[in-house]
Order: sequence, then C-alpha cells, then structure tokens
Amino acid sequence: MVGVDEAGRGAWAGPVAAAAVMLPADRPDLTRRLAGVRDSKMLTPRRRETLVEVIQREAMAVGVAFVGPEVIVEQGIAAATRQAMMDAIDSLLPPPDYLLIDYVRLPQTDVPQRNVVRGDQKSLAIAAASIVAKVARDQVMARWEQDFPGYGFRQHKGYGTRAHRAALGHLGMTPLHRRNWRPMLALGEVGRDLYPRGLLEQT
Repeated sequence: MVGVDEAGRGAWAGPVAAAAVMLPADRPDLTRRLAGVRDSKMLTPRRRETLVEVIQREAMAVGVAFVGPEVIVEQGIAAATRQAMMDAIDSLLPPPDYLLIDYVRLPQTDVPQRNVVRGDQKSLAIAAASIVAKVARDQVMARWEQDFPGYGFRQHKGYGTRAHRAALGHLGMTPLHRRNWRPMLALGEVGRDLYPRGLLEQT
C-alpha cells in the first residue's frame, strides 16, 4: 500500500512536489514507530525534518518527484500535480499494489486506488507522504534563495505572503514564478526577463 500526496499546489512560485510512501502491511507496531506522523500542515518545520528521517527508515520505499513552473503554466496545476504524483509512484521499487491518494484521482495508472478527501488527516501513509513532499519542496525552494535574492524564498517557499507580494512588486517575476497566475498577471511584463530561462535547467 502506498500513500501519495503533494506540496506546493497553491504556491505562486516553484515546482509542485509529490511523494509516494510505501509502508509495510505486516508491521503491527508501525503506528507506534511512526508516532507523530500527521498532516504536514500541523507540524513545525523542525518536526517535519525529524519525521522524514523516521519515515525513510520505516518505509519499504519512498519516491519524490517535482514538476516545474513551465509545465504548470502550460498544462495547469491539476495536470502538473498528477504528473508529479505519477513520477513519484513510478520511481518506487517494488511497484505498489494499491494507492491511497490525498483527494486526487490518477486515471493514468491501472493500479487500484482510492482518493481520500483530507487523506493526510485520515491515513498514516498519506500523512507520511505529505511530510516527505513538503520537506523536499521546502529544501528546493530554500536553495533557490541563493540564485534569486530578495524574494524571501527561504521563508515563504513561494507561497503568497505579504512579503512575497511586495518583492514581486519591487523586483518583478523570475522564471520560478507561475506567470499566468493572477498575482503575476497583475504585473504585466514587468520583470519577466530579469533572469535567463536556462538558469532553472542549469542549477
């Protein structure tokens, strides 16, 4: 059984991340071993980072995948999220027998699945995936701080905070920004070419 969840769906900048976590079905003490694992939004960043290590130790397999802002702009966030989830699932060895997915349905796979509304609050496997996806994406966004100083990516991770909005107004967009989303459309062409597009592929 594999839990699947995403992170970054609602951000203004950066990729959407997905994680797939395969938990053993024959471990009666698994809940105790994964004590504290719950919806990532209910945990502090430090607690999430600690729990990722526990999840990686206890899981049979963990897959993580990212889909970048260009795909999000061209195909939409729903399609990008499904692609990231499929990429994370496809990276698992052994392949999964059953998928528990937070809210999303994946018609691209023949693996039996169940999409669970608020699954990160109801399923241990989905909660584990939510933590892995969140930590992985946060780490990526923190690294972008070096290439795009002044935007505060290390703090807000690309989400729509007041500081992020102020930085956009002052500095314009970067290639990380989802340029057809409403906050970026409000900028028009300002800052669209501040950074070379190839930078995302080079770093």
